Amino acid sequence: MKIKKENPAANYIIVAPHPDDEIIGCFEILKKHKTIVIYSGDADQERRLEAMKLKEFVDVKAQLFLDSVPTHLLNPNTVALYFPDPIYEIHPDHRKWGVIGESIARLGFNVIFYSVNMQAPYIHEVKNPKEKEELLQNVYPSQSDLWKYDKKYILFEGRCQWIF
Repeated sequence: MKIKKENPAANYIIVAPHPDDEIIGCFEILKKHKTIVIYSGDADQERRLEAMKLKEFVDVKAQLFLDSVPTHLLNPNTVALYFPDPIYEIHPDHRKWGVIGESIARLGFNVIFYSVNMQAPYIHEVKNPKEKEELLQNVYPSQSDLWKYDKKYILFEGRCQWIF
Protein backbone atom coordinates (compact mmCIF):
# COMPACT_ATOMS: atom_id res chain seq x y z
CA MET A 1 0.00 0.00 0.00
CA LYS A 2 1.35 3.43 -0.97
CA ILE A 3 1.12 6.27 1.50
CA LYS A 4 0.30 9.52 -0.22
CA LYS A 5 2.78 12.19 0.80
CA GLU A 6 1.64 15.77 1.06
CA ASN A 7 2.93 17.96 -1.74
CA PRO A 8 5.30 20.46 -0.06
CA ALA A 9 4.32 23.08 -2.65
CA ALA A 10 0.64 22.54 -1.90
CA ASN A 11 -1.25 25.52 -0.61
CA TYR A 12 -3.57 25.50 2.36
CA ILE A 13 -4.99 29.01 2.46
CA ILE A 14 -6.82 30.50 5.42
CA VAL A 15 -8.73 33.72 4.83
CA ALA A 16 -9.06 35.66 8.09
CA PRO A 17 -11.09 38.87 7.97
CA HIS A 18 -9.35 40.00 11.18
CA PRO A 19 -6.03 39.01 12.66
CA ASP A 20 -6.87 36.35 15.30
CA ASP A 21 -9.67 34.76 13.22
CA GLU A 22 -7.14 32.34 11.71
CA ILE A 23 -6.39 30.92 15.17
CA ILE A 24 -9.94 31.10 16.57
CA GLY A 25 -11.49 29.39 13.53
CA CYS A 26 -8.67 27.27 12.11
CA PHE A 27 -6.27 26.41 14.93
CA GLU A 28 -6.32 22.71 14.05
CA ILE A 29 -5.48 23.49 10.42
CA LEU A 30 -2.62 25.81 11.42
CA LYS A 31 -1.15 23.06 13.60
CA LYS A 32 -1.46 20.40 10.89
CA HIS A 33 -0.50 22.12 7.62
CA LYS A 34 1.89 24.72 6.31
CA THR A 35 -0.47 27.55 5.39
CA ILE A 36 -0.81 30.87 3.66
CA VAL A 37 -2.92 33.31 5.66
CA ILE A 38 -4.74 36.15 3.93
CA TYR A 39 -5.98 38.92 6.22
CA SER A 40 -8.25 41.78 5.24
CA GLY A 41 -6.20 44.67 3.91
CA ASP A 42 -7.77 47.16 6.32
CA ALA A 43 -6.24 45.67 9.49
CA ASP A 44 -4.63 48.36 11.64
CA GLN A 45 -0.87 48.49 12.18
CA GLU A 46 -0.92 47.07 15.73
CA ARG A 47 -2.89 44.02 14.66
CA ARG A 48 -0.67 43.53 11.59
CA LEU A 49 2.42 43.51 13.77
CA GLU A 50 0.82 41.03 16.15
CA ALA A 51 -0.27 38.79 13.27
CA MET A 52 3.30 38.59 11.98
CA LYS A 53 4.29 36.83 15.23
CA LEU A 54 2.22 33.81 14.14
CA LYS A 55 5.11 32.41 12.10
CA GLU A 56 7.18 32.12 15.28
CA PHE A 57 4.77 29.46 16.54
CA VAL A 58 3.31 27.64 13.51
CA ASP A 59 4.50 26.78 10.01
CA VAL A 60 3.21 29.67 7.91
CA LYS A 61 4.36 29.94 4.31
CA ALA A 62 3.14 33.52 3.87
CA GLN A 63 0.96 36.16 5.50
CA LEU A 64 -0.73 38.66 3.22
CA PHE A 65 -2.92 41.70 3.90
CA LEU A 66 -5.20 42.01 0.89
CA ASP A 67 -8.77 42.73 -0.16
CA SER A 68 -9.08 39.67 -2.38
CA VAL A 69 -7.52 36.27 -3.02
CA PRO A 70 -4.79 36.58 -5.66
CA THR A 71 -5.63 34.49 -8.70
CA HIS A 72 -2.12 33.02 -8.83
CA LEU A 73 -2.90 31.23 -5.54
CA LEU A 74 -5.90 29.53 -7.16
CA ASN A 75 -4.04 26.82 -8.99
CA PRO A 76 -3.67 23.01 -9.06
CA ASN A 77 -1.49 23.19 -5.92
CA THR A 78 -4.28 24.83 -3.94
CA VAL A 79 -5.42 21.94 -1.77
CA ALA A 80 -7.96 23.82 0.35
CA LEU A 81 -9.16 27.36 1.00
CA TYR A 82 -10.69 28.12 4.41
CA PHE A 83 -13.21 30.98 4.46
CA PRO A 84 -15.57 32.28 7.14
CA ASP A 85 -19.03 30.77 6.78
CA PRO A 86 -21.28 33.27 4.93
CA ILE A 87 -24.39 31.94 6.66
CA TYR A 88 -23.46 31.36 10.30
CA GLU A 89 -21.08 34.27 10.72
CA ILE A 90 -22.72 37.48 11.91
CA HIS A 91 -19.92 40.04 11.48
CA PRO A 92 -20.26 41.87 8.13
CA ASP A 93 -16.55 41.45 7.28
CA HIS A 94 -16.80 37.70 7.83
CA ARG A 95 -19.92 37.45 5.71
CA LYS A 96 -18.28 39.49 2.92
CA TRP A 97 -15.29 37.13 2.81
CA GLY A 98 -17.62 34.14 3.08
CA VAL A 99 -19.46 35.25 -0.07
CA ILE A 100 -16.11 35.48 -1.86
CA GLY A 101 -15.38 31.95 -0.65
CA GLU A 102 -18.70 30.75 -1.99
CA SER A 103 -17.97 32.22 -5.42
CA ILE A 104 -14.57 30.48 -5.46
CA ALA A 105 -16.21 27.20 -4.41
CA ARG A 106 -18.67 27.54 -7.28
CA LEU A 107 -15.66 27.67 -9.62
CA GLY A 108 -14.74 24.17 -8.45
CA PHE A 109 -12.09 24.91 -5.82
CA ASN A 110 -11.99 23.04 -2.52
CA VAL A 111 -13.44 25.66 -0.18
CA ILE A 112 -14.09 24.80 3.44
CA PHE A 113 -16.07 27.20 5.61
CA TYR A 114 -15.30 27.84 9.27
CA SER A 115 -17.04 29.71 12.05
CA VAL A 116 -15.63 31.91 14.80
CA ASN A 117 -18.94 32.77 16.46
CA MET A 118 -19.58 29.18 17.56
CA GLN A 119 -23.26 29.17 16.60
CA ALA A 120 -22.83 26.85 13.62
CA PRO A 121 -24.19 23.29 13.94
CA TYR A 122 -20.86 21.73 12.93
CA ILE A 123 -18.79 23.01 15.89
CA HIS A 124 -16.70 20.49 17.83
CA GLU A 125 -14.44 20.61 20.87
CA VAL A 126 -10.79 21.44 20.24
CA LYS A 127 -8.43 18.64 21.29
CA ASN A 128 -5.79 20.97 22.77
CA PRO A 129 -7.59 24.07 24.09
CA LYS A 130 -4.69 25.08 26.37
CA GLU A 131 -2.36 25.09 23.36
CA LYS A 132 -4.86 27.18 21.40
CA GLU A 133 -5.22 29.66 24.25
CA GLU A 134 -1.45 29.91 24.60
CA LEU A 135 -1.06 30.58 20.87
CA LEU A 136 -3.75 33.27 20.97
CA GLN A 137 -2.11 34.90 23.97
CA ASN A 138 1.38 34.79 22.45
CA VAL A 139 0.32 36.19 19.09
CA TYR A 140 -2.57 38.52 20.01
CA PRO A 141 -2.12 39.84 23.57
CA SER A 142 -4.06 43.01 22.70
CA GLN A 143 -7.18 40.90 22.11
CA SER A 144 -7.01 38.77 25.27
CA ASP A 145 -10.18 40.28 26.73
CA LEU A 146 -12.07 38.50 23.93
CA TRP A 147 -11.24 35.01 25.26
CA LYS A 148 -10.37 35.81 28.87
CA TYR A 149 -13.93 35.28 30.08
CA ASP A 150 -15.58 33.78 27.00
CA LYS A 151 -13.89 30.42 26.49
CA LYS A 152 -15.93 29.51 23.40
CA TYR A 153 -13.15 31.03 21.27
CA ILE A 154 -10.70 28.55 22.78
CA LEU A 155 -12.76 25.44 23.38
CA PHE A 156 -14.53 25.09 20.04
CA GLU A 157 -14.10 25.38 16.30
CA GLY A 158 -15.59 23.78 13.26
CA ARG A 159 -15.59 23.52 9.52
CA CYS A 160 -17.98 22.42 6.81
CA GLN A 161 -17.97 22.01 3.06
CA TRP A 162 -20.78 22.75 0.68
CA ILE A 163 -21.64 20.46 -2.20
CA PHE A 164 -22.81 22.04 -5.44
